[in-house]
Amino acid sequence: MKHFFKYLVTCFLAVVFLFVSCTKENKTGENELSEFLSESEMSNDSLLTLIQQQTFNYFWEGGEPSSGLACERIHMDNIYPDNDQTVVTTGGTGFGLMALLVGIERNFITRKEGFQRFDKIVSFLEIADRFHGAWPHWLYGETGKTKPFSEKDNGGDLVETAFLVQGLLAVRQYFANGNTEEKQLSAKIDQLWQEVEWNWYTQNGKNILFWHWSPDYGWEMNFGVKGYNECLIMYILAASSPTYSINPEVYHEGWARGGDIKTTRTFNGLNLVLDHYDSNDSPVGPLFWAHYSYLGLDSRNLEDLYGNYWELNKNHALINYQYCVENPKGFKDYGENCWGLTSSYSINFYDAHRPDNDTGVISPTAALSSYPYVSEESIKMMRYLYAPANKDLIGKYGPYDAFSREHNWSVQRYLAIDQGPIPVMIENGRTGLLWNLFMSCPEIEEGLEKLGFTNW
Repeated sequence: MKHFFKYLVTCFLAVVFLFVSCTKENKTGENELSEFLSESEMSNDSLLTLIQQQTFNYFWEGGEPSSGLACERIHMDNIYPDNDQTVVTTGGTGFGLMALLVGIERNFITRKEGFQRFDKIVSFLEIADRFHGAWPHWLYGETGKTKPFSEKDNGGDLVETAFLVQGLLAVRQYFANGNTEEKQLSAKIDQLWQEVEWNWYTQNGKNILFWHWSPDYGWEMNFGVKGYNECLIMYILAASSPTYSINPEVYHEGWARGGDIKTTRTFNGLNLVLDHYDSNDSPVGPLFWAHYSYLGLDSRNLEDLYGNYWELNKNHALINYQYCVENPKGFKDYGENCWGLTSSYSINFYDAHRPDNDTGVISPTAALSSYPYVSEESIKMMRYLYAPANKDLIGKYGPYDAFSREHNWSVQRYLAIDQGPIPVMIENGRTGLLWNLFMSCPEIEEGLEKLGFTNW
């Protein structure tokens, strides 16, 4: 009876926590409810659901009103660069589409409510600016016109388009066997997917995909995408396209660099599997590389000529975790309960945090979105964040983007690309929902076979 009474109290606290987090108005965005939470009061399962609901709400309650798409950023301090409150992100919207599916499955919203938001988003994407089928990085939510990401980046962004299409295809699969309206939505998504001219972004037939094309500057940015980084999903989708597919050589010579993507290097005794390529020759990339392409792409058994993708991602997360536990720079609070280095807001506005670029800034999305790979280590970080002593780190839409106990710094701000992977990857770790949906696409199966992948 004693244990049963404790269980009832725990359930009551969880319900109160969730109810107030959805209804309490707080101008600073601070979630005072973290004072109710201690390790003895909420189960892991309840904590996971709480975090999923809060981060889901970034895309549900915080969605841009006119378009329904994901706002690029939400600043609870109301300080915005360039007054960009209505600027939406295409890649972050792809993550948000998957988060909304989590919301339906977790009963945060009804299926009908979710469908209505998806229909609004898809209708907007049909009329928004596109460039050979690819959307730009940013759009104005009120008009659908391009907001340049930089002077010459004012056209198609194939990487952000890939993140968006990954989410769209999961939605297509979710509603494919639904009622008449839902089937019509799936058909509209299918049309958008088929209109992306992936092979055109090979810059006149080169064996590599290029990130950008501009109607004003053409190919001047000249950013050929080589692996390994966050962009694998772009090559998978390009090979899977039923209308504008790339040849396998584009993947093997461009992305895989003729086989040079393979590596035997290790970090802290763990195999890197693939060479973490960038201009700085960093040994280990920021941890979002293990998230963005794998919100839909299931890496649990996935292999190709170059490596095993579960080993790749799990080791990447473990390297990040072990580095923070060892804490070679002696930063305050780093350890098994406080870890996670990835790109986020920073003490220097924005930075790509990683072991060789560690400034004492922790980005919660790094550890939380790694839940499928290192669930116990992720749970420890969740409990650290939601402990009463750290209530300054939690706001209306879950953990704020970044903080540093070393520098006594935190920011009451959110980014779509950081909040989006959290509810999606947690759900993949719990049920495999988004992995199952995306991998059920027949085109994806054909594309993976085409590129030599096995064991999915």
